[in-house]
Amino acid sequence: MKKVTLEHLVQDFDLEVICGWDQLNREVEVSDLYRPGLELAGFFTFHPTERLQLLGKTELSFIDRLSGEERKKRFDRLCDPRIPCFIVTRNFEVPTELIKAAETRKIPILRTPVATTRFASKLTNYLEKHLAPMTTLHGVLVDVYGIGVLITGSSGIGKSETALELVKRGHRLVADDAVEIQQTEEGELIGHAPKLIRYLLEIRGLGIINVMTLFGAGAVRDKKKISLAIHLEAWQEKQQYDRLGLDEEKIRIIDTELPQLIIPVRPGRNLAVIIEVAAMNFRLKRMGYHAAQQFVQQLGEAIDETDDWD
Repeated sequence: MKKVTLEHLVQDFDLEVICGWDQLNREVEVSDLYRPGLELAGFFTFHPTERLQLLGKTELSFIDRLSGEERKKRFDRLCDPRIPCFIVTRNFEVPTELIKAAETRKIPILRTPVATTRFASKLTNYLEKHLAPMTTLHGVLVDVYGIGVLITGSSGIGKSETALELVKRGHRLVADDAVEIQQTEEGELIGHAPKLIRYLLEIRGLGIINVMTLFGAGAVRDKKKISLAIHLEAWQEKQQYDRLGLDEEKIRIIDTELPQLIIPVRPGRNLAVIIEVAAMNFRLKRMGYHAAQQFVQQLGEAIDETDDWD
């Protein structure tokens, strides 16, 4: 998870700092925002102090109707030291009582000319992107027929060579060796390469190659949603492998489960073609066609017909 400080927000959203210059190193820990309308009316039972507090036209119009003494009491109680900051929208004038209370408790106040709803939408998207859970996995991520395929396996099993063959066949490389994965939404994983090794592919005996330079910009992608995981493992003679495709294994990454295929590797097997077919078959399953289930159904019907003849 990346760290987001108030200084980042000031720079990225061009915010005006009203007070609290020395507190801009505060970190924002949640992506949710809060408009403290109920608190300004005197209801503080469920005040979420860990969120950024937005003050727009509604809140400031209400507080403007109160007497000076009431405003002071409400802002004194509203300014909890745990609040990351207050953000005033539409370039509204910041109440003097709020500035005094915030300075006393060392809470920054920022201001933007953007309308409240529009600014809240942009800020929420920004925070969700930067505060999304992240992990790094050893593997290769390739875009195969529009399906983000995460290829994993032990070192030297042939992941990078398979990715190179897929690129030669017209598919696109996203990341090799290390795949940084962000869970941007519930059930959605986005993978990309670390900046240092972006577009690079390591082939043993050949070294490091730049896929974009060799094959063109159409052979790479910066990021891709991961839909399918394929694990490569050395062929074991006594191991029983799925021959119908009825049993679906899952792999859990962060809080998301992905379907995973176990592909045994041995000389003579064309892994690139197998992964291409796996991606196409995955697309068919999403469209409602499951070849293995249909085969079992037809087999059951054939057996029933034979029993009827007997």
